[in-house]
Amino acid sequence: MMGKVRTVLGDIDAKDLGFTYSHEHLWANPPASQKDRDLELTDYEASVSELWRFKRAGGNALVDATTMDYGRDAKHLIRMAEETGVNLVMTTGFNKHIYFPRWVQALEIEEITQKLVRDVTVGMDGTSAKAGFLKSGSWDQLIHPLEEKVTRAMARAQLETGAPVWLHTEAGTMGEEMLDILEEENVDLSKVAVGHSDRNADPYYHLGLAKRGAYVQFDGASKIKYYPDSVRVELIKNMIENGFVDQLLVSADMGRKSYLHAYGGGPGFEYIIKKFIPRLLNEGVSQEDIDTIFIKNPARWLGQF
Repeated sequence: MMGKVRTVLGDIDAKDLGFTYSHEHLWANPPASQKDRDLELTDYEASVSELWRFKRAGGNALVDATTMDYGRDAKHLIRMAEETGVNLVMTTGFNKHIYFPRWVQALEIEEITQKLVRDVTVGMDGTSAKAGFLKSGSWDQLIHPLEEKVTRAMARAQLETGAPVWLHTEAGTMGEEMLDILEEENVDLSKVAVGHSDRNADPYYHLGLAKRGAYVQFDGASKIKYYPDSVRVELIKNMIENGFVDQLLVSADMGRKSYLHAYGGGPGFEYIIKKFIPRLLNEGVSQEDIDTIFIKNPARWLGQF
């Protein structure tokens, strides 16, 4: 039975979450070490305008995956949620070691754990907005020692709070190994989503993650620079045909100015609703499965409170 989803404006019944994008970014400000400033989303009016486009297209909820090492700032998302009425879910945790602040190395695992617990139970960034899920990440083909450290801290915060988990996997690698760490820490893998899995366009890999009980997230819809959407359609069908539609999450991770209409780019938040879902339907995916992927699964994954 699903419980509550923790949004920036408070807990809501999971059944009321609605049509959901399960991995996007509305506000992000990577550290100065990241020279590619296309990743910086710090124009409130542009971001809220993009969110309005999502709502007008039929969206009800959006999961913002910006972490504390990536410029998270809860006050802006509180304002966006109040202005648009979209259910916004924020995270606490970390992206990948190249962004970590120095205190990650200095603190003990338990000290980091308590920071994460505070964000879930008290509030983030000096606000009353509580994190709705925990996040940790790994690097390309390896898990950096500091990434393992924060992943264990995050796992212990999960056990203390019950919050769901999302994993960043660089280029879709190390998903199995990240699940191994969580399993060692006694985390229930049915509460875990493995992000960027479609970057590693390997159907066998995806089924392996799903067989362990985790959600498999494909979050690259529209990103032709990696490969055409025809590949993503086949990956989605593979999950459905093998009986894992209930463990599939789909989003687009449009965390760049160049991806968002309101910042002068494209295709924008409307893409999945207006183009990708119609294509899935045309290629034989049922409306029931679409509803499972975008409504039922996000509600079940996030509804842990």
